[in-house]
Amino acid sequence: MTRSLMMLAMGVAIWTGAGIEAHGHEDGEQVKVLSVHNVKEKLDGKDAAVTVVEVIIEPGKAGLSHRHPGSAVVYVMEGEYELGIDDQPTKIYKAGETFCEPAGVLHRVSKNPAAKGRTRLIAVVLHPRDAKQVAVPEPTKK
Repeated sequence: MTRSLMMLAMGVAIWTGAGIEAHGHEDGEQVKVLSVHNVKEKLDGKDAAVTVVEVIIEPGKAGLSHRHPGSAVVYVMEGEYELGIDDQPTKIYKAGETFCEPAGVLHRVSKNPAAKGRTRLIAVVLHPRDAKQVAVPEPTKK
């Protein structure tokens, strides 16, 4: 069911030229916006959109801590992916598995734990239309 929902979301999403960024920082993730689609549903009273991104992480590489402005459903297309949100223990997902991230949680671990082979994810993020980024970098603590 989750896989069917993911495929449906990817199939109906279309590029609208909304100018949304996937990341506003340099890290170990290669992120490509595949599509942005405005939807009629509202989030906390705001107009909403769905952004579909592809994330590629080379072996042993990791992304920086960030938050998403809306909920994300992620499908692991290839390899393994280690996820850590808020203060929860990290979990490793393998190709063919899916997971959800609630809006606003700290995505503190995002990495490819493998010594060989890349990680490839497809993420569908439902967010307010006025969001400028679907992954907002967490400020570094000094």
